[in-house]
Amino acid sequence: MPVNVNEIIRKLSPAERKKVEERAAEIMAEEMSLRDLRKARKLTQARIAKKLGITQDSVSRLEKRSDLLLSTLRKTVKAMGGDVRIVAEFPDRAPVVLTELSEDAPPRKAARRHAHANA
Repeated sequence: MPVNVNEIIRKLSPAERKKVEERAAEIMAEEMSLRDLRKARKLTQARIAKKLGITQDSVSRLEKRSDLLLSTLRKTVKAMGGDVRIVAEFPDRAPVVLTELSEDAPPRKAARRHAHANA
């Protein structure tokens, strides 16, 4: 006979249930699609479309794409109230945040000129 996970969870103590819910939230936070993220933020495609100045259908298509421009991803996440950080991970060192890809990072040439001027 199949086991119903909801029945199992109902039988747990409140403390155990809380642990299960917290871990489920952690797992969900580790990886989400844009669609999942939008829904978790309780936002509609229409609301995101309005913030981005595009149609609801465009948001739907955007959510289905697997390859986005970084600027498109940044604008979409910003419309949801968040920010995008790009992190490079290597097996032999701590994760590295790529700052030159940040929206508020100075242009590369300007950053170099600034560094040379202060040297």
